[in-house]
Amino acid sequence: MAALAAFTARSMRTASPRPFGAAIVQTSTGRVLLRALNAVKQECDPSAHAEVRAIRLAAKRLRSLSLAGYTLYTTCEPCPMCMSTALWAGLDRVVYGATIADANLHCNQIHVSAEEVAARSDMSCIVDGPVLRDECYALFTHPRMLRAFRLWSTRKQN
Repeated sequence: MAALAAFTARSMRTASPRPFGAAIVQTSTGRVLLRALNAVKQECDPSAHAEVRAIRLAAKRLRSLSLAGYTLYTTCEPCPMCMSTALWAGLDRVVYGATIADANLHCNQIHVSAEEVAARSDMSCIVDGPVLRDECYALFTHPRMLRAFRLWSTRKQN
């Protein structure tokens, strides 16, 4: 998780800072298959969350619909869309840093926990988190990220 937070933090030095990062890691060896960042704005795609992008890329790389034997690490608790994608992919485990409530302080969220999505499914997947919450939440409070949040149009303005 620390390596993923550091990878994601590098985006703070770019014109498009993003606090949402994800990695697909082989469960048995800890070998990182790939990492991805949220690209909703860059791809004009509301589904281009870091977790969904990582799962899509991993499935393509492995040429398999199943990611059994792999774990998804993510800097923020997966939203219901991302958690559902993890379940459909057959991931062994999902490990997250910051919580949905943490993210909601800065951008809109769907308030259904990853654990609840997993519990209401016929598919099994271990959900662990928060892990290194402070380090992951720091991505949301980085000064460049706070400026970027003010420009995002997903938050209702009062």
